[in-house]
Amino acid sequence: MKNSLLKLNLSIGLGAALLLIPFLGRVHLFDWDEINFAECAREMLVTHDFFTVRINFLPFWEKPPLFIWLSAGCMELFGVNEFAARLPDALCGIGTLLLVFNIGNRLYDKKMGLLWVLSYAGSTLPQFYFKSGIIDPWFNLFIFCGIYLFVLFTNTPAESANTESSKERLILLIKSAFFIGLAVLTKGPVAILILGLCVLVYLLIKRFRNVISFGQLIVYGAVVLSLGGIWFLILWLSGNSAVITEFFQYQVRLFQTQDSGHGGPFYYHFIVLLVGCFPASAFAIWGMKKNTADTLFQRHFRRWMLILFWVVLLLFSIVNTKIIHYSSLCYFPLTYFSARCMHGILNGTQAWKKGISILIGIIGGLFGLVLLCLPLVDRFKSRLLASNLIDDAFAVENLKAQVHWSGWEGLIGAGSLVALIVCLGMAHKKRTFTAVGILFVTNLFVVELSSLVIAPKIEQYVQGAAIEFYQELRGKDCYLETITFKSYAQYFYGEIRPTKNNKSYLPDWLLDGPIDRPAYFSAKITETETIRKLHPLLKELYRKNGFVFYRREPSPFNIQ
Repeated sequence: MKNSLLKLNLSIGLGAALLLIPFLGRVHLFDWDEINFAECAREMLVTHDFFTVRINFLPFWEKPPLFIWLSAGCMELFGVNEFAARLPDALCGIGTLLLVFNIGNRLYDKKMGLLWVLSYAGSTLPQFYFKSGIIDPWFNLFIFCGIYLFVLFTNTPAESANTESSKERLILLIKSAFFIGLAVLTKGPVAILILGLCVLVYLLIKRFRNVISFGQLIVYGAVVLSLGGIWFLILWLSGNSAVITEFFQYQVRLFQTQDSGHGGPFYYHFIVLLVGCFPASAFAIWGMKKNTADTLFQRHFRRWMLILFWVVLLLFSIVNTKIIHYSSLCYFPLTYFSARCMHGILNGTQAWKKGISILIGIIGGLFGLVLLCLPLVDRFKSRLLASNLIDDAFAVENLKAQVHWSGWEGLIGAGSLVALIVCLGMAHKKRTFTAVGILFVTNLFVVELSSLVIAPKIEQYVQGAAIEFYQELRGKDCYLETITFKSYAQYFYGEIRPTKNNKSYLPDWLLDGPIDRPAYFSAKITETETIRKLHPLLKELYRKNGFVFYRREPSPFNIQ
């Protein structure tokens, strides 16, 4: 039995590694988040200061350092590149899939564990995020580990007089607090907020009876604060308390305002999860229902997954800043409910509902058509541009980029549509095992092929010209900055170095002050007239794909 379980774990780990690690560096990092965190890691290596997170060698208060440490460690081993920046999330993906398998196996059986792995790895956004270089996969993993251990803690009656049971519960509580502390050290106190809201909902359901004692709560808080607060303590002791103030002000601002223009309607994350977590989302709705055959522990776990799902979804639906990965913690309960539904279908205790087929047909068909037609956009883009349907000058110029499409890329979408039809046909014939396998395995390969083939082409449209410009200036003795739009790409791909001239960090000084070396700038084409009027010292070099590039010569009367 143990050997069989070990072989399954090894197979899942190896399969996940083969799925997630190869080709991580095939496409440039995307602005903002990927390049932001990669640049923070690069600057840590340059400065050898691993306690201060920096961007452009200035303190960066938006994120704690744990994920940046992971990225910096990978860059130390594999160099400053895209592969190293994305490797931490690939490793997180391996760990996540092993975790959900073992929890599923403990809850039900090996089949449930494997279905949870298939549901997670075979869904679009969950798989795609493990190929990225953003913080959220690790942040979500730490929170989920903390909540799972708290689920185990609350599964044993608090009034139990058994000394061994009390000791085991205390260990579970400390472990849970440890992971929540790691989550705080990864992204901030929102981890405490999420856990706190989940616990509060659970307490309300239990009417505050026999859940956690005041003493246990003190122990939990002490562990979380001692681990999660260590970075803040170091900053305070080193005289950087201003960074702490800025950090907490930023966290509040995310909830109160649409940070950096990332707004959206209340239902934004509902759509993101329904479409982005396809095909798991098609099953998850029915997987949330009660099952009278469930054991007490299975019911207990289901209740906690419902709490986690709705707390995260509603919390970030209320928050004014809407970014696609804010609801990504929902991937855990959503794929669990998906696996739970499929487990019931395959065991004959639950029916394949007509609604499942409808959702699969609509969402899967939409994905397949988009992938099928995407290569055609370049072929007919001259007509599209002439039609004036796109009312955005920057997007119009992006679309003019010379990107080679061979035409066979559409086969990814065509294959997806064929597999979708076969899947629905198998489901109609009650061959549900085959239908599930075709659906998720096909989507797994569609996401993989899209990452390899389509993502590099999309990147050329949206930022390729800018990245090319920054890379050409790598290693040159110059300043490099953007005008009128926010980016981190110029720092990472230009490999800027720290300067002793503090004025170089001031945009106004670079644009109009007495600079001591050449300064290069990139801007969006929509701002050229404004730049020409306000900054006459800038000389336009060239324009490409929506970007305009400038050079400013050093002043003969510069101030050192």
